[in-house]
Amino acid sequence: MGKKTFRFDIILARKFGKRIKDLRLEQEISQEELAFRANISPSYMSAIERGITDTTISTAKRLAKALQVSIADLFI
Repeated sequence: MGKKTFRFDIILARKFGKRIKDLRLEQEISQEELAFRANISPSYMSAIERGITDTTISTAKRLAKALQVSIADLFI
């Protein structure tokens, strides 16, 4: 059961990162600019978009605010 949960976490992180990247590109914002707006490091922003790291709810809220979308929009 642990492996299935782990695989699900990886899939979720990748989908979340892709959603962030898609929203960022729609708005024609660079990764660095989005990182600045969300007050996170550019390397962390990159890791989120590549889906290689989990993020916290507070970081998701900052990303939503920086992208001017609701937090729910990040998970569609």
